[in-house]
Amino acid sequence: MFTGIITTVGTIAAVETTAGGARIKVAAADLNLADGQVGESIAVNGVCLTAIAISATGAVTNFCADVSRETLRCTVGFALGARVNLERALRLADRLGGHLVSGHVDGVGTVASVLAAGDNRVFVFEAPREVARYIAVKGSIAINGVSLTVNEVNNTQFSVNIIPHTLSATNLGTLVAGAPVNLEADTVARYVERLNHFGAQS
Repeated sequence: MFTGIITTVGTIAAVETTAGGARIKVAAADLNLADGQVGESIAVNGVCLTAIAISATGAVTNFCADVSRETLRCTVGFALGARVNLERALRLADRLGGHLVSGHVDGVGTVASVLAAGDNRVFVFEAPREVARYIAVKGSIAINGVSLTVNEVNNTQFSVNIIPHTLSATNLGTLVAGAPVNLEADTVARYVERLNHFGAQS
């Protein structure tokens, strides 16, 4: 599990095609992996991946992870040179500053528009219909792994207001209209749907 509070932005430094999908190397910038262990989970652009190797090159920490064909099919952000949001897995003693994020992306959305609102920016996203059903006003959403609060919902579109710190500390500040993003809806919404569906069948 993760919190959606991004630690740093890294770069996809290498991509190797494998029989199962791809093996990526991430230059992890300021991600502190001094106590990191092979096998631990790291969220890369909101996708939970398993570190299979950890190394250091000068002041930059690197880690490698395998990405399955299915993950490559239903997410974005693993192209060579891409800037990716990074977060290590939540520890039980950590503060939960965002919301509980599983790292299981529900679908890929698209930036519909970006508008300045003082120092902030208001982003409008288009979500796939199967994901939009879980998005509610004042609810939580993870966009490229970033925990955000939904401001407005209009059919399959929703908006969020992003503050300067988040714009500079994540890769959301580089997004423009038409850019694809990973979306993960609040886990609670999926359980509510399941409970309602199960009750209707009883």
